[in-house]
Amino acid sequence: MNKEHKFNQLVKENEERIKRICKYYSNNSSAQEDMFQEILINIWKSLDTFEGRSSINTWIYRIAVNTSLTFTSKTYKRMDLIISKETNFINEFYSIEDDHPNDVLLDQLQIELNQLSVIDKALISLVLENQSIKEIANIIGITESNVKTKIHRIKRNLKDKLYNYGN
Repeated sequence: MNKEHKFNQLVKENEERIKRICKYYSNNSSAQEDMFQEILINIWKSLDTFEGRSSINTWIYRIAVNTSLTFTSKTYKRMDLIISKETNFINEFYSIEDDHPNDVLLDQLQIELNQLSVIDKALISLVLENQSIKEIANIIGITESNVKTKIHRIKRNLKDKLYNYGN
């Protein structure tokens, strides 16, 4: 299979996933498109160097997240992580008795997420993508136990802040 065919196949299989990652890092559609294009360029440039030490999906996530982080740090003074009501992640932060999360709680969660460090935002974006601990460790480049610890601390701190906000 030639490089162009392989690239087109990878883009077709991963386009929606890459676009979701772009949305996590920017709510500006123009910036999302620019980020998407930069990710595709980086995939194309790196395609010949893929060694198969991880799955192709993990490799693409790594490129997408690293490109998004680089793009965002060049473009914005501070990166915003964007979530929506439909994201299952927010279920951890509101009462089961509620039919849906309160808009005020969602807004506060958004504020708290965007006060996280860049690495913590990257971790949460991968959690939002339902990546396994092992995949996140491979993408970010830290150990699985470090990933578990960091995600646990982030969630605990978010819960504490949201609980204190509500009381």
